[in-house]
Amino acid sequence: MGVIPYTEEHVKMLARLMRAEAEGEGPLGMLLVGNVGVNRVLGNCLDFKKVRDLRQMIYQNPGGFEATQKGYFYQRARDSDIALARRVINGERFWPGNYALWFFRPGGDCPSTWFSQENSGRYKNHCFFQPTGEDCPKVYSI
Repeated sequence: MGVIPYTEEHVKMLARLMRAEAEGEGPLGMLLVGNVGVNRVLGNCLDFKKVRDLRQMIYQNPGGFEATQKGYFYQRARDSDIALARRVINGERFWPGNYALWFFRPGGDCPSTWFSQENSGRYKNHCFFQPTGEDCPKVYSI
């Protein structure tokens, strides 16, 4: 049972997104991207109001992911990617993406805030940013 609604197609789409955004950062990097995706659906707050499922989250524009906007969201989901996607859909969370709604790859150090959201940490090349519990209480509900 997932922490958000999903179909098997959604699982594969999330797996593809995780691979496209963070394959070079290994399984943990991919799980962190998955955390951000699940949090966006779960949160229903800030830029992600009315995002009700993984398909809407993945293709949200503006506010979506570079992989879908710049054309590298084309690789199929491998069994190992699907297994990682299922883990985050089922509620597993990993620092620094456990409550994050955003991540990006800066040219240098991570800024302390990004669009008024606190930096929750860095994993390899990506900085993660989480909302406050006041702004997005549902992100912190599981």
